[in-house]
Amino acid sequence: MSKENHRHVVPNSDGGWDVIAKDASRASAHTDTQAQAIARARDIVRNAGGGEVVIHGRNGAIRDSDTVSPGNDTNPPRDKR
Repeated sequence: MSKENHRHVVPNSDGGWDVIAKDASRASAHTDTQAQAIARARDIVRNAGGGEVVIHGRNGAIRDSDTVSPGNDTNPPRDKR
């Protein structure tokens, strides 16, 4: 059975942004900007064999997600034929 490889990009209460795994006791990474945190999360997930990056807004609500190859995209883009 494979373990899900998800990382969440969330605001840090002391400023900046954290990359965290579910049920982790500490952040995988901390950055100054959300864009840096998203890039770092994608690198972490890609290096672990693919998975999902879940992006939260400043209010903590999920605003986007991104499947990183070779992850299993549940909503792939349509073929443009």
